[in-house]
Amino acid sequence: MLAVSSPSGAGKTSLCRRLTSDHEHLILSISVTTRGPRPGEEHGREYHFITDAEFDRLLEQDALLEWAEVHGARYGSPRLPIEQALADGEDILFDIDWQGAGKIAARAPLDTVRVFVMPPSMSELSRRLYARAQDNPDVIERRLRNAKGEIAQWGQYDYIIVNDDFDRSYAEFAHIYHAERSRRQRNLWLSGYVDGLMNEPV
Repeated sequence: MLAVSSPSGAGKTSLCRRLTSDHEHLILSISVTTRGPRPGEEHGREYHFITDAEFDRLLEQDALLEWAEVHGARYGSPRLPIEQALADGEDILFDIDWQGAGKIAARAPLDTVRVFVMPPSMSELSRRLYARAQDNPDVIERRLRNAKGEIAQWGQYDYIIVNDDFDRSYAEFAHIYHAERSRRQRNLWLSGYVDGLMNEPV
């Protein structure tokens, strides 16, 4: 499970979308949220947009792997599709805040890798948020106020990417995924493969 976090506007969603589009066996976990959709967002693609009452029902049913309140709205990761994908041998990518990433890592410390995406500067972060024009100014200002608190969590993460150039940052991100996917303990097939090599005549 690859959990990716950043302050709003640092570029994690763009990086996550590209990584999943480039890798057949990497599945993006689609969160539920009580916030409304931004322009261009679709239900079931970026998020499952639900009401507070629906979110409460999911909590009562223990149907979320994790959840947190972020910028005044609640977000959560539905448990069933995640467990099914893992059972099918797929990797799961979470575009998620630091609270959710911490909860996932606490549940599965050996199977979770955390990546934090940093903005190159606070002024660039502000520029990006205003340039994308997806939120009203009050929401943007709240996201900027919260950004430093989110950045302060960087020490919890395994890898840090400073997203000053998207292509270079994506290359780093892909290298992290490939390296972690190649770890010996994550490739149970290797034992049988090595046994086969050892038993081959030379």
